[in-house]
Amino acid sequence: MSRVVVITGASAGLGEQIALELGRRGDSLVLAARTLEALERVAGAAGARTHVVRADVTRRADVERIRDEALRVFGHVDVWINNAGKGIVRPVLSLTDEDVDEMMAVNLKSALYGMQTIAPHFMARGTGHIVNISSFLARVPVATPRSAYSAAKAALNTLTANLRIDLRRTHPGIHVSLVMPALVTTDFPLHATGSAGAVPPGAIGSPQTPQTPQDVAVMVADLLDHPVAEIYTNPASRALAARYFDDVGQYEAEGPGSGSPPRPVQ
Repeated sequence: MSRVVVITGASAGLGEQIALELGRRGDSLVLAARTLEALERVAGAAGARTHVVRADVTRRADVERIRDEALRVFGHVDVWINNAGKGIVRPVLSLTDEDVDEMMAVNLKSALYGMQTIAPHFMARGTGHIVNISSFLARVPVATPRSAYSAAKAALNTLTANLRIDLRRTHPGIHVSLVMPALVTTDFPLHATGSAGAVPPGAIGSPQTPQTPQDVAVMVADLLDHPVAEIYTNPASRALAARYFDDVGQYEAEGPGSGSPPRPVQ
């Protein structure tokens, strides 16, 4: 059955690949980003009923306009994917106020605006699916120069979980899912604040094998068919997170590549 899916940050990278995969599966798409030309290119390649909205998702009014355009064109929304994000390459002691404000605005507040904007529509219908694209770095800090990005995504994880619990109590037909990719081979690192260029695989200190954005997009599309609370897109992520939370001090002393298995939870 065809769904109406809104995707923010849809002009490139993972957002583009999610759009292409969902378009291939027959979904109708509302694609939002700041660059209209890139959005139109993605829409043309998606091969589905698409509508593009030029928007800055750090502005609440723009996010509300995305919703309004989706309702005007398609009459309803089934899925809202908060995918827009931006990275940073700056350790904690070098962060400026502007760095932190930008990371929170792009990676946290934009998703908050999306959740608050679409939830009333889903609540009125009694059904819907909110998907927040986070990061493995929100769980395990294996890339210290990504400090404020990791912090913003960790906050996103917490907001997502709280919304899911709230809606489960009152509107069990609405799903709220968290997606945590690890290393993905996109141009995302090139556009990070403070970036000096691409980050080679393994540079963040994790033994995880990089994934293609196409691989992750398939997992996101499958998540829409079979909703769950959260997914790690990389098979190695869950074990690494378990080892980290089992003994943070030991994990940080040994490093993520030590290969020590997680100890049983007491």
